[in-house]
Amino acid sequence: MILQGKRVALPSAPVVHKRFEEHVAAAPDAVAVFWAGRQLTYAELDAKANRFAHFLAARGHGRGAKVGVCLDYSIDMLVAILGTLKAGAAYVPFDPAYPAARLGLLLGQVPDLALIVASPATAGMVESADADVIDLEQLADELAALPATAPDVTVTGDDICYAVFTSGSTGTPKLTAVRHEGWFNLMNWLTIEYGLHSGSNHLVVSAFGFDLSQRSLMTPLFCGATQNLMASRNFDAMMAYRMLTERDVRVVHCASSTLYLLVDWEAARGGDALTRLDYVLFGGEALKAERLTRWASREGNTCTLLHQYGVAECTDVATSYDLGAYRPGEQDVPPVGKPAYNTDIHLLDEDLNGVAAGEQGEICIAGASVGAGYLNNGPENAKFTTIEVDGAPLRVYRTGDRGHVTEAGELIVLGRIDSQVKVRGMRIDPTDIERALARLAGVREAAVAITYTDSGDAELIAFIVRADDEPTAAEPTADGRAVDALRTGLLETLPRNMVPATFVNVPRLPLSPHGKVDRVALVDAYRKQHANSGIAA
Repeated sequence: MILQGKRVALPSAPVVHKRFEEHVAAAPDAVAVFWAGRQLTYAELDAKANRFAHFLAARGHGRGAKVGVCLDYSIDMLVAILGTLKAGAAYVPFDPAYPAARLGLLLGQVPDLALIVASPATAGMVESADADVIDLEQLADELAALPATAPDVTVTGDDICYAVFTSGSTGTPKLTAVRHEGWFNLMNWLTIEYGLHSGSNHLVVSAFGFDLSQRSLMTPLFCGATQNLMASRNFDAMMAYRMLTERDVRVVHCASSTLYLLVDWEAARGGDALTRLDYVLFGGEALKAERLTRWASREGNTCTLLHQYGVAECTDVATSYDLGAYRPGEQDVPPVGKPAYNTDIHLLDEDLNGVAAGEQGEICIAGASVGAGYLNNGPENAKFTTIEVDGAPLRVYRTGDRGHVTEAGELIVLGRIDSQVKVRGMRIDPTDIERALARLAGVREAAVAITYTDSGDAELIAFIVRADDEPTAAEPTADGRAVDALRTGLLETLPRNMVPATFVNVPRLPLSPHGKVDRVALVDAYRKQHANSGIAA
């Protein structure tokens, strides 16, 4: 089964920052970015980015180099990203919201990192890196002496523009590389298909390390609009909603869970900033449509909700669906729609043969959006493979997701084939958490599973076998200090979204007939015990 996206011609050199430069020439005085009460025009942002590009080039960090960016959302972040692209290099986000130990692990996964752009607030988090750490503010005088014009660097659509980390099935984060052609194709599709223009001002509400944050950062500059950045390291619903109200924001990209928070915030306060948006582009986890139904049906709501699907390995978005067409009584699972331009969806069986119409298969992505592969994990690159279609070889990426296609030609995603899960929009491998738990004092072994609350939200639950062999039956960890110690220990090495919501002591971890830890049995036993005791699980 194949879903084929519309074929749209791209420039001979589909390079993202060149489109930004076209807007610089056409409207140099238009506002490019607003942050913490400051703003820069397109011409001012371009000049700063050009100077940084010359700085990189003078040090030999041009085409093919990898430049780390460990900054809070700020004007300097955009300068660093655009300057890196203009130099022909690729940027790698290091999210300062991560614990220092996590950042240290990520730093070790980037081969030949050229340097890292940081600030006084973030430099200490990446001081373990072998690469130099620089601060744009401290280099202000040196940068000011460099040319404000773009460097003469040839960049092609096959060059890497950025690389982001995804969770690895072996416990080691994978660094997946995105090509300029794929990123350009994505934003070109968004601009044409949804009519984005110079008034399509954006607000970034997701964490810097998240794959969708990369297109959220660059799309407004691709279409000539204004990028609005929050002066906050972590998501702040109050600040986000205030900026939506005050800054004439028209477009937001976010995970589904973030959208639920914003909708709840608006409903509780009787506002209308969300309903007045042109678009919210969201996805990253299974949609709970009931969380949005009442808000979406409000009188005067003009916001179009685009339910999207994709993976970091294939430039983040592969399909899109206007949720206004969804009818809960007709379909149990909301569709994720049809492919982006120059993108195809193949549903394949275990032998990589296409399945028949209506049958389930593994979702594989082909076309312009397919990335360059993993930079730090050779074996995992087997997910980027070649199949034969109409007698010709075709490169595809195997997502590990199951799906089928409706009679209307809309893709439905049914879940993961492997053990990875999505919590609050972030793909997580429970093995990462289990290894971190096993390193903590008092923990003999641990298993982590996913459960769902009464409202359908995904949560992580950790089952702990203590080193002292107690207790002898499954029970919630009654000692609040013990729970705090576990959470504190995990936060030293893991992002907050990877810390389980619940910790349960068990005498041992049950095994399946195949000799693997039976997480389903653990969760079932936990639920039964709580049902028998009259306590909600």
